[in-house]
Amino acid sequence: MARLNQIIAIEKSIKSRSVQELAEAQKALQKPAVLSGISRTYRPKDEEGEQLPPESKKVEVKAEEIIRKTTEVLTKLFDVTATKDWTNCSARADVTVDGNVLLSQVPVSYLLFIEKQLADLQAFIKKLPVLDASETWNFRCFGRLLGHRTDANSQDF
Repeated sequence: MARLNQIIAIEKSIKSRSVQELAEAQKALQKPAVLSGISRTYRPKDEEGEQLPPESKKVEVKAEEIIRKTTEVLTKLFDVTATKDWTNCSARADVTVDGNVLLSQVPVSYLLFIEKQLADLQAFIKKLPVLDASETWNFRCFGRLLGHRTDANSQDF
């Protein structure tokens, strides 16, 4: 059986391929002319009548073939999605920082949520302004002065 990391690795490509192949199938079905064929032979009305050549056009797209391909595409998509979802139901892990377990037996869906939130928090922190290092700054937290130095050039923030 495949591991969760392997399923997650291929899921995105299978989803995009499925969307693309289904769109192609729908596009092929929009042209009724490719789904129909014809075979005509002409006989003159009488023995001295005009002889016309036979006429034929083969079916270019078979609905049965499109249905078969669509079934294959959707089966792969459903299998991968179901495998991932069922595995997510039982997969759990501990969140450990510096040897301390912060969260125990956390479900995968929550770990993915935490991962996204941490990435968003990191992006937020990177956008915070940085104070000029050439100045001495005093930090006031809830009215208390922290990092206080008696310097003529120090500024509060």
